[in-house]
Amino acid sequence: MIRPFPSLGLLDRVLRVLFPGALFLLLNGCSSLGYYSQLASGQMQLLRAREPVSEVIADPSRDPTLRAHLVQSQKARAFASEHLHLPDNQSYRLYADIGRPYVVWNVFATPEFSLTPQNHCFPIAGCVAYRGYYSQSAARGEAAIQSLQGMDVSIGSVEAYSTLGWFNDPILNSMMGWGDERLATLIFHELAHQRFYVQDDTEFNESFATFVEQEGTRQWRAFRGLPADHDAQLQRRDQFIQLVLDTRTRLEKLYAQPLPAEQMRTRKAAEFERFRRDYRTLRDSQWAGDKRYDAWVNAPLNNARLLPFGLYDQWVPAFAELFRQADGDWLRFYAQVEKLGGLPARERKVALQTLAGS
Repeated sequence: MIRPFPSLGLLDRVLRVLFPGALFLLLNGCSSLGYYSQLASGQMQLLRAREPVSEVIADPSRDPTLRAHLVQSQKARAFASEHLHLPDNQSYRLYADIGRPYVVWNVFATPEFSLTPQNHCFPIAGCVAYRGYYSQSAARGEAAIQSLQGMDVSIGSVEAYSTLGWFNDPILNSMMGWGDERLATLIFHELAHQRFYVQDDTEFNESFATFVEQEGTRQWRAFRGLPADHDAQLQRRDQFIQLVLDTRTRLEKLYAQPLPAEQMRTRKAAEFERFRRDYRTLRDSQWAGDKRYDAWVNAPLNNARLLPFGLYDQWVPAFAELFRQADGDWLRFYAQVEKLGGLPARERKVALQTLAGS
């Protein structure tokens, strides 16, 4: 049963008073006050903008296309809890228009000769492999600073994020641009973070949520009597991701060698060119010239641009194997995920490697 909505006005007034102060107390001394001030104000803007989806749908003065998308979103939201056993709460039963195309912009940074991300630690989320900004210009400014310090840098645009159940997360206007199915996948992904989350292990958390998103979407389509989603496109996506992961593996081996900087730089550039050649060969020989990834491939490449693939996709095969071992039973699967998450970090990685190689 869904609990009734509290007064959002009262809730916002309480959070407006308590949240920024609590955040600053927790983070005092961790970094600049300005950075955490924008985090607090950005989150508060989002919270203040929330309204029940049911009220938006029932309001004939609201945009009919928006109302139609929200109707479909609530069907996916119910499916998430009833069939995928994801949290049944007020998250994604609220809507917020934040007036911009993305909710945050994440800045990823690595050393020039490393794929180890620059981590940033927070009281709620633990350590994550990026730094988020509610302003694109602020993200670009941070990226420029990191670049001047010799880091490889990339900026990722984010449609949604989870507060891990600390707040009732809304459907955002930034989640609406790619159609009803994409909206459903985002809901599945973000609710997975609420279902289980391990502090300080971005690869585990994002790969887990990505698997839940992908398997949840497959089941959502089957539930509605739809065919599998563009098998050829999914195969191409998986092949592209594997190309990126293979490139990461070769770079990791390269960076482990005791080479002079100039030689390392030359061989690094050669690996990126090899990736482009392999991509073009795959595209032209197996994809009938499908150019959907051309823009990404042809843009300047660096270590930081490869990071999200390692974070979001690294252990998806491991979670797929775990789901198979649970005979497709979501509750058994989550129980096994929780056992994995409870292992020490090194043991957890070994267990994931074993599962991925099964």
